[in-house]
Amino acid sequence: MIFVLITLLVGSIIAAVHYAEVIAHKLGEPYGTLVLAVSVTVIEVALIVAMMLSGSDGAAYIARDAVFAAIMIVVNGVVGLCIFIGGLNHRELGFRIEGPNSAIAVLAALATLTLVLPVFTISSPGPTFTVSQLAFAGVSSLVLYGAFIFFQTVSHRDYFLPHQSDLKTNAEAHAEPPSRNKTIWSAVLLFIALIFVVGLAKALSPSIEAGVKALGAPKTIVGIVIAALVLMPESVAALRAARANRLQTSFNLALGSALASIGLTIPTVAIISIYFGLPLSLGIGPVNMVLLILTLFVGLITLALGKTTILQGIVHLIIFFTYLFISLIP
Repeated sequence: MIFVLITLLVGSIIAAVHYAEVIAHKLGEPYGTLVLAVSVTVIEVALIVAMMLSGSDGAAYIARDAVFAAIMIVVNGVVGLCIFIGGLNHRELGFRIEGPNSAIAVLAALATLTLVLPVFTISSPGPTFTVSQLAFAGVSSLVLYGAFIFFQTVSHRDYFLPHQSDLKTNAEAHAEPPSRNKTIWSAVLLFIALIFVVGLAKALSPSIEAGVKALGAPKTIVGIVIAALVLMPESVAALRAARANRLQTSFNLALGSALASIGLTIPTVAIISIYFGLPLSLGIGPVNMVLLILTLFVGLITLALGKTTILQGIVHLIIFFTYLFISLIP
C-alpha cells in the first residue's frame, strides 16, 4: 500500500511540475514561478490548519515546525542542490542580484519577527505571543509579503528576469507559448495535481509517524518529512531550471516559496488561533535560531556577486544536512 501511495505521489509531482511549466511559459517571469509557489503554499496552509483544528498531539507547534522546515529545506536544500547541479553542468551560473537580494531581506524580516521574536517577548509565558502580538505579527507578515509581490510583479519586475544573454542561449525562451485553452486546462490540472500531492502526503503521514516513533526520533521529523513532500513540485521545477542554466528561475521559485510559506501561513494560523482560542507557539529554540542566522548570513554572501559555483552549493547543502542531523539527534 505504501509503495502505491509513493508511486502516485511521484506521478502527481511530475504532473504538477509539467503543468506549472506550461503556465510559466505562457505568463513569463516572474508570474509563472509565482503561480507554483503560491499554489503549493495555499494548499500547505490548508493542511496545517486542518491539523491545528484536529487538536492532535503537538498541534500548537505544527505551524512553527512546518514554516521553519520549509525555510531550511528551500533556502539550504533546494538552493544548495540547484547551485550544485547547475555548477556540475555549467561550471558557473549567473543571475541578477537585485531580485534575490530583495527576497532574502524580506525573508530575514519575516523569519525574525515571527519565529525569533516570540522567544524574547515577556507578556506571555514561553515562546509565544499574546493575542495582540499575534495579530500584529500576522498583519505585519501579510503586509511584507504583499509588498514583496507588488515589488516582484509590478514596480520592479525586471529585477526577477534573466539577463538577455541568458535568454539568447535558452531554447525554451524562444519556444512558441501555449494556447489560452491549454494554459487554462494546465491551471486546472495543476490545482488537481497539487491537491493529490498534499492528500497523498497526509495519507503517508501515519506511516511516517510510525517510522519516526520506531526510530525514537523527535516529532519534528514528521513535520520535516511532510514539508519536504509538499514542497517537492517546486523543488523539482527549480532543479530542472538550474540544469538548463536558468538559475534566476530557480531562485524565483525557491525564495518565493520560502516567503509564501511565512507570509501566507502566519496570518492564517494567527486568525485560526485567535478565533478558535487555540494555543500557538511560534518561537524556535536556540539551536534552530543559530541555524537560521547562519542560513541568512550565508544566503546573503551567496547572492552578493551574481555568480555561483559548486562551492556555494556544497556550503548550503552542509547547513541543510546539519539541520536534518540536529533535528534527528538534538
